[in-house]
Amino acid sequence: MSFHKDFLYGFATAAAQIEGGGITSEKLSGRGDSIWDEFCNTPNKIEDGSHVQKTCDHLSRFKEDVALMKKLGANSYRFSISWPRIIPNGGKDDPVNELGLQFYDDLINELVAVGIQPFVTLYHWDLPLALHKKYKGWLSREILDDYTRYARVCFERYGDRVKHWLTFNEPWCVAVLGNGIGQFAPGRTCTKEPWIVGHHIILAHAQACKMYKEEFKPTQKGTIGITLNGDWAEPWDDSPENVLAAQTKMDFAVGWFADPIYLGHYPQSMIDRLQDRLPRFTPEEIELVKDSSEFYGCNTYTTNTIKAGGGDDFSGGTELRFDRPDGSLIGVESQLAWLRDVPWGYRKLLNYLYKRYKKPIYCTENGWAIKGESDLSSEEAIDDSGRVRYYEGYLNAVRQAILVDGVDVRSYFAWSFLDNFEWNSGLVPRFGSVYVDFNTFERRPKKSAYYVTEFFQKNILA
Repeated sequence: MSFHKDFLYGFATAAAQIEGGGITSEKLSGRGDSIWDEFCNTPNKIEDGSHVQKTCDHLSRFKEDVALMKKLGANSYRFSISWPRIIPNGGKDDPVNELGLQFYDDLINELVAVGIQPFVTLYHWDLPLALHKKYKGWLSREILDDYTRYARVCFERYGDRVKHWLTFNEPWCVAVLGNGIGQFAPGRTCTKEPWIVGHHIILAHAQACKMYKEEFKPTQKGTIGITLNGDWAEPWDDSPENVLAAQTKMDFAVGWFADPIYLGHYPQSMIDRLQDRLPRFTPEEIELVKDSSEFYGCNTYTTNTIKAGGGDDFSGGTELRFDRPDGSLIGVESQLAWLRDVPWGYRKLLNYLYKRYKKPIYCTENGWAIKGESDLSSEEAIDDSGRVRYYEGYLNAVRQAILVDGVDVRSYFAWSFLDNFEWNSGLVPRFGSVYVDFNTFERRPKKSAYYVTEFFQKNILA
């Protein structure tokens, strides 16, 4: 027995990755285009040519999906709301789309009716395209009020039933992958813009948190925070320069957002390296930002060994590796070059985050893409013992962090509920614990779906 009776467990998804059932249903639903629609329309941006408009058809199959979650035994479900589905043009004075509002009403009601707690992300990368066209999205401070109005619409409409809110999912990816190296929408490449984007996201997050705490929390009694990605950085060896490099990597991957939000300032290593490229907070902004998040939302997948030198500004001038000085490799290969199965790093990460930021931790994403899974038949794919092995290691790492180390962990969401649209990698990497046939949209639970929920049911304190 290791998990408190109120511990939340289940699966996570994102709107852009699962909702689309094809261009016709998307147009009929009233959703405005996001930057991912335009990115998918641009040749050679998505590896297999797939499109955000046709993913898993969750929009019309949400009742089936909720029933399946209930059958599996999940007690919570983390999903995101699509900003352009709610406000097609995105702006603070733009009209709302009642069809979009109703969809999330229906989804939330369906979840609540079967005893599954909704855990809602407001922004999971699908910026309304109109705001990108109007003022380049997160590069402009104008977005702060537009985002805050969108958040208000969601709090007003759903806050009576939603008690856990995330303002943003993985702002590092928005800043670096979207605006630094151009792998993600909107596909910009720049060494200066990502730091501005990150700064504006921190301010938008803090503004929404302030509004929620002042205007909604007293009656709705929910909690609000942010979820950050960041994998454990293990020094390549115990030399002082590589130990320092590993900390620098943590500063640039996690501290960039977490240090201002929980400690009230950017990491010194970032200030030293980036100098005037890193925006500064005014004293008033620091007051707004510090302690804005009531918990730490943790997304993590793997661990790297870190060597000093090499790399770029986004890694703080450190080199991310998977090898040891003796030539051995850590972890097992997956479908994706950046992802290896290294469960011992998860426990170290949870301890680091809890000691440094002193907030309850919600594990909001953690998952695995089996190498070559998309080449398998559905019969072969549902026997996903590689994913079960991954979850066994990582779930036991969470258990040890709680039981042995005393880390306050309050949730675990496996990524992902469904095989889905994996951004620029398209439909090839399959992270789902439920198999999806992308032609018929048929769902089939894999072994891992049962493993995850049974693990918690066995380990929850009655």
